Amino acid sequence: MTFTKAQLPKTLLTECDDIIATAHAMADAARAVILPYFRATHLGTENKDQSGFDPVTLADREAEKAMRAILATRRPHDAIFGEEFGKTAGTSGLTWVLDPIDGTRGFISGTPTWGVLISAMVADGPVFGIVDQPYIQERFVGGLGHSFVNGPMGMRSLGTSQVATLDQAIIMTTFPEVGTDQEAKGFHSIASQAKLVRYGMDCYAYALLASGQVDLVIEAGLNAYDIQGPLAVIEAAGGSVTNWSGGPAFDGGQVIAAANPKLFAQVLPLLTPFAN
Repeated sequence: MTFTKAQLPKTLLTECDDIIATAHAMADAARAVILPYFRATHLGTENKDQSGFDPVTLADREAEKAMRAILATRRPHDAIFGEEFGKTAGTSGLTWVLDPIDGTRGFISGTPTWGVLISAMVADGPVFGIVDQPYIQERFVGGLGHSFVNGPMGMRSLGTSQVATLDQAIIMTTFPEVGTDQEAKGFHSIASQAKLVRYGMDCYAYALLASGQVDLVIEAGLNAYDIQGPLAVIEAAGGSVTNWSGGPAFDGGQVIAAANPKLFAQVLPLLTPFAN
């Protein structure tokens, strides 16, 4: 569902410009904090998952602190849900969902496939989102009447591809194993029919979909902060984002993002038998 200003709660209708400006201010602040850490020798990396590897760095934590500080000044009545510091209650009806570095594995490996994810969410889902790649200096923006990327090639409108058949589609996901064995089976059953499959792009895959470069992104095991920013950007650019059953995806879990309704309608029924 692509949100317009008219679909905002009445209490927030007059605040669209401030919501957008606040999101950009947070993205700017996160860039400034993160870049000195990227490809540096001392990242302060810790593992959040003792049964596997789920890294967090000083840059993750300091960037979320910087974004929260902006909200404390500009919009103290909004709620916050951040990956590193959890939930903070609010009273305005708007929740900021923050992932300071989506793709920390890529970040510590030196690849520019990670990004800062920001979304402004109401009860029915995100109304505005940003996917920001600080190193490349690309910012993908979607929602509340906006759909553009601003980067090294200037500002351009976003628009998804019109590839309508799976055999001509480029598909991306982050991990080859995708999730559980069942989820992997579902992904690979579709990927085997696609024209091209690429791995390891993290949130940048969704940005590429919004800009018309790729046609499908299919993932599992996501959190709300992994998908909300990309979801807003993709839907504003003309794409479709749901869970594997065709329901809302803003809470995370199993996610399919497709460039256009025709491709979505072809692929979703193939994926639904693997939905949980």
